[in-house]
Amino acid sequence: MPTSRGAMSDAVTALSPSAVPVVPVAPAAAVGSGRQRTALLMLLCFAVAFALGLQQWSAVQIGGFDLSIFDQGIRGYAHFGLPISEVKSYHHEFPPGFSLLGDHFSPVLALLAPLYWLWNDPRTLMLGQALLFALGVPLVRRIAVRTFAASDARTVRRAADLAGLVYALGWPLLAAARGGFHEVGFAVPLTLLMFERGMARRYGTVALAALLICCTKEDMGLMVGAYGLVLALRSRRGHDGRGLGYGLGLLIAGPVVSVAAITWLIPAMGGQPGYYWNYGQLGPDAGSAVRNVLGDPTLLLHSAFSTTIKPLLVLWLFGTLLALPLRSATALCALPLLAERILSDNPNHWSIAHHYDAFLWPIMLTATLEVLGRLHAQERTRRTARRLGVTVAAFSLLAAVPLGLGSLLVPGDWQPKSSAAAMVRAAALIPDGASVEADNQIVPRLTSRTDAVLVDGTPRGRDYVLIRPEVRTFPFLSAQQQADRVQLLLAHGYQQIWAEDGAVLLHRVGTQPIPGAHIPGPDSKPVQDIVPKDVGRNLFSG
Repeated sequence: MPTSRGAMSDAVTALSPSAVPVVPVAPAAAVGSGRQRTALLMLLCFAVAFALGLQQWSAVQIGGFDLSIFDQGIRGYAHFGLPISEVKSYHHEFPPGFSLLGDHFSPVLALLAPLYWLWNDPRTLMLGQALLFALGVPLVRRIAVRTFAASDARTVRRAADLAGLVYALGWPLLAAARGGFHEVGFAVPLTLLMFERGMARRYGTVALAALLICCTKEDMGLMVGAYGLVLALRSRRGHDGRGLGYGLGLLIAGPVVSVAAITWLIPAMGGQPGYYWNYGQLGPDAGSAVRNVLGDPTLLLHSAFSTTIKPLLVLWLFGTLLALPLRSATALCALPLLAERILSDNPNHWSIAHHYDAFLWPIMLTATLEVLGRLHAQERTRRTARRLGVTVAAFSLLAAVPLGLGSLLVPGDWQPKSSAAAMVRAAALIPDGASVEADNQIVPRLTSRTDAVLVDGTPRGRDYVLIRPEVRTFPFLSAQQQADRVQLLLAHGYQQIWAEDGAVLLHRVGTQPIPGAHIPGPDSKPVQDIVPKDVGRNLFSG
């Protein structure tokens, strides 16, 4: 794939709120006069995202799956080691020393390691993700400036301001922020950078952004390949030879990187091939699925409509944007990521309450801006474009209120429930350096100072166990299983040292064996969770 010596410089320029576009696309006043508004929107985006993360932390609603996994892994990077998470490896029975690079290929996360040198706390990741989301604001504004280049300066300025606001308060970003932290923090600004630099025909930076996107998660190469197709088609129509070359390069390289990561890099780091295969309706593995679909393409329809939640998800994603993205070729970039979810058997992928929609947000928003800009450029559809733009912005901002924004104004949403507050008090009784099995919601508060893993279906024989026997919590299927665990441990060497508001802290004082206890060893075979039947029934919650 062609490269550019000035790629890194272009990337820095593109992320700057005061950056001047390489290709003149609008009056200078329309671009330069928005510096303060860009900075304010960046601050708004950061403040809301970080506040939502802190709110969930304060209410003890963020689980060790997944915050503690990233916390332990990136702390490993910060100590110049591999990203190892005992929370992940113990619960899913991976061998000792298992690297998170064998779970998901996300080496870009190492870029957050320096933050741990300043603040050794899981909330560091919430801070980092909020900063990454905020970096998307100037890129969205520049995309709006480019897509409305044929309009007058006043319209360009308004489009940039409104696009920045809709992006900053976009419900997919709010949902991701409420979940703590995920790789999507990098995917969002990098996708916008790739799109914006593609519009500017700065293809060296496009290639750099695409490479970093491929290092964000193993499946993101498929999205890069889809963008390569879009870039190639547009460049061919515009007689842009360099753009065509880069587009074809991305079209080939993106999927190749994904295949290499899934079939070679992840297994080389200890991952199990096919571990995340969630497409049993198509076949037991990727090869079988391809053969089955080629033999009977209706399998795709059967899988996509296997539950009413799946088409509702698609209707929600496109309906809140008035289906405008469907009129832009950029929407093709969303196809691989969306297909992964609607063809999946895992109910967690169907909800909009998780972080998955944030991967799609830059694509959908860019496609919408392209359509609105094209409509506004024509006098006969100019009024329609304005009405559609205002309506889309209103729908998006209204959706943000119940999906996160409104909760910031509710004092009760900042307070933990009684059992969760009790766990916080119990956690303070656990000495530094102790080995602990803890409730999913409290694990993030222990990983920075103890050797903590998740309390799950298998006893681990650790010094302390902090559990709630009256409230079902991940990964247990019922509260009764948790109550049974307490009784089992009390009968085999543990004593209760603290109990309050449904939270129980046990301390191991005996040495007798615990029935069913197991610690993952070199020959451990990874297992997956059994998803409770009530998960995924509602579009808005997992």
